[in-house]
Amino acid sequence: MSQEGLDALKKELAESIAQRPVIAAAIAEAREKGDLSENAEYESAREAQGLLELKIAQLQEKVINAKVLDNSQLTADKVNMMTRVKVENLAAHQIMEFTIVGETEADFAHGKLAATTPIAKALIGHSKGEVVDAKVPSGVIQFKILDISL
Repeated sequence: MSQEGLDALKKELAESIAQRPVIAAAIAEAREKGDLSENAEYESAREAQGLLELKIAQLQEKVINAKVLDNSQLTADKVNMMTRVKVENLAAHQIMEFTIVGETEADFAHGKLAATTPIAKALIGHSKGEVVDAKVPSGVIQFKILDISL
């Protein structure tokens, strides 16, 4: 992943950890309202706490296992992680441009395509000018690589 992606994960983790006192206060407030066996507010707060703790654990794991790519080692010779690629869908005659990123950074609306998608998997390792077949759920789509940049 990129350094920016790791920084975003760390920020999300810090924000999630900062929510712990808010959830704890909601649990304490609900606990003060009496019988816990019939207290919907208490159950809701406990459920929110469980979901928050799960999210924190998942984010911590992602941060610990993250590998930041060194941009100085990247080249625009072939499609790879962190490269920007411009392709033409040969059947639809549609030109698309996106950056191949890690799954946690993917945001198709902003031109960031996860390397784990069928299209990215098909493109990775190929050069400018090549025609690549991508096996997608609806069939096979042919893409011509028009440009690769960093």
